[in-house]
Amino acid sequence: MATPILMAWSGGKDAAWTLHTLHMQGDVDIKALVTTVTADYDRIAMHGIRRDVLHAQAESLGIPLIEAVIPSACDNATYEASFAAALAEARSRWPDLDTIAFGDLFLEDVRAWRVASLVKIGWHARTPLFGRDTREVALEMLDGGLKTWLCCVDTQQLDAGFSGAAFDTDLLDALPTSCDPCGENGEFHTLVWDGPMFTSPLALEHGAQLMRDGRFAYTDFALAP
Repeated sequence: MATPILMAWSGGKDAAWTLHTLHMQGDVDIKALVTTVTADYDRIAMHGIRRDVLHAQAESLGIPLIEAVIPSACDNATYEASFAAALAEARSRWPDLDTIAFGDLFLEDVRAWRVASLVKIGWHARTPLFGRDTREVALEMLDGGLKTWLCCVDTQQLDAGFSGAAFDTDLLDALPTSCDPCGENGEFHTLVWDGPMFTSPLALEHGAQLMRDGRFAYTDFALAP
C-alpha cells in the first residue's frame, strides 16, 4: 500500500524534481502540496513567485494546495507555527499523514533543522534527492524535460544578469565555479513552468526586474492573458 505524503512545494525545480522522483519510486500517494506564502507580497516566500502562478502550478500538477501564510518580517517561531498549522490542516483531511518530502540536496544543517522541527510535532521528513551530485541532478532534470527560469538571484553570490534566464545547459556552463549547479547555497531560485509532472505547461510572461534588500534580484513572471 502506498504511503500518504505531503510535498513541500517552493514552485522551483528541486521541489518539482523531488515530486517527479517520488512518482517514479511509486511507493507514495502525494496528497497535497504545502507552500509558504508571504502575505504582504502575495508571493511564495524567497522565490517571489506570484500566488496565482502558484495556483496554476498546483492545478496543472493536479494536486491540492495548502498554504502556510507568514508575514514579510518573520522569525523562526512564527514560521514554524504557520507551517505546523498547515500540517495540522492536512492531517485533519488525511488522518494517516505523518511525512512530508523536501527538495534538499546537500545542506545537512538545513535538513537536520527540518527533521528536528518536524519531530516535535509528530512528523517525519523525506528527502529523496539528498546527497546526490548536484550537476548530475541538474542534467537529469534537463534531460527529463523540466522547464524552468531563474526568478531570483542572490547578487552577493551571482551576477544579477542571470535573473530571468532559462535553466539549461548553456546556463550551467556559464555559472562561475563558485556557484552550485542547482543553486543549493541560495545562489538562485527558480520557477518551474513545465515538465513530466505537469499535465500542461504554464503560459507565463517575463515581467519587470527589481532588487530587494539591496541584494536579491527578482524577475517577475505573470500568467499570460
